[in-house]
Amino acid sequence: AAMAAKGLTDSMRDRVVLGEFGVRNVHTTDFPGNYPGYEDAWDQQRFEEAFRVDIIREEEGALEFDMVGIDAAIANAFRRILLAEVPTMAVEKVFVYNNTSIVQDEILAHRLGLIPIRADPRLFEYRNQGDEEGTEIDTLQFQLKIKCSRNPQAAKESSDHNELYFNHKVYSKHMTWVPLGNQTDLFPDADFRPVHDDILIALLRPGQEIDVLMHCVKGIGKDHAKFSPVATASYRLLPDITLLQPIEDEAAETLQKCFSPGVIEIQKIKGKKVARVANARLDTFSREVFRHENLKNLVRLARVRNHYIFSVESTGILPPDVLVSEAIKILMGKCQRFLNELDSMPME
Repeated sequence: AAMAAKGLTDSMRDRVVLGEFGVRNVHTTDFPGNYPGYEDAWDQQRFEEAFRVDIIREEEGALEFDMVGIDAAIANAFRRILLAEVPTMAVEKVFVYNNTSIVQDEILAHRLGLIPIRADPRLFEYRNQGDEEGTEIDTLQFQLKIKCSRNPQAAKESSDHNELYFNHKVYSKHMTWVPLGNQTDLFPDADFRPVHDDILIALLRPGQEIDVLMHCVKGIGKDHAKFSPVATASYRLLPDITLLQPIEDEAAETLQKCFSPGVIEIQKIKGKKVARVANARLDTFSREVFRHENLKNLVRLARVRNHYIFSVESTGILPPDVLVSEAIKILMGKCQRFLNELDSMPME
């Protein structure tokens, strides 16, 4: 009985269980006295032994990694710092000298603000609050000057806009960097430009033109979403699927259809089809299995409480692995500030 009770307590500590009508064991348990007989107080040595980070998949602009052995609060801190506190450069001020396109000035400025700019924010300072004029250390200047005209060589009966007009589509590639002050010396091999060349900004017709000057400054997502360095940053807990008894033949095939492809595989054993869990990680937990009366009590769906699968997709300004390390630095800075505050506060 003691062994069974220990096993039950272990599963409550390590797993979040997905039932048919709700989720059990969701609360954090890493504090002393939560479970009798378990020393759950936080311990640095134990944490260092158990904690690990595994890179699962790294592509251009996307990163999937596992962070094992941390609490939900810390995992969520990383996610929120990635979304809102890692800085980037984006268009903040737009000086409109001429805009005869059908896109209003405010809409144009908003669209330009959302274009990700390939410029390492770590090379720049934040601009001071009252500064009207930018300087070379805190501002990047871009110009967009383009005019649409007719193509005199176009065939009379042609209806193809690409043939009839020149410059009728304004793309992000038309934005050119205009160095401020001594920026050419500061960044001799710099290539400041939009991350993507083919972002459509506006459509023009003959005679219409856009002539604007833009100031890019450093900022964070908390201030405006255009400064967020990630397209998505999310995490999920590692799925854990347990078959409580053998599931065979028709039931096995039904079970396989209840989960994402690749989660359940069917093996042939002594002429029978037998289901087994091949790769629980692939599952999205639609809980479809609970719709089948004959299966729902044969499967336990859970998630591993301290195993987080992060996926970070960058907007292309900085690679995702750099973003994650920047987020860690920011969290370390917050902790340091907090400790300094504690040290400087006079004790009552």
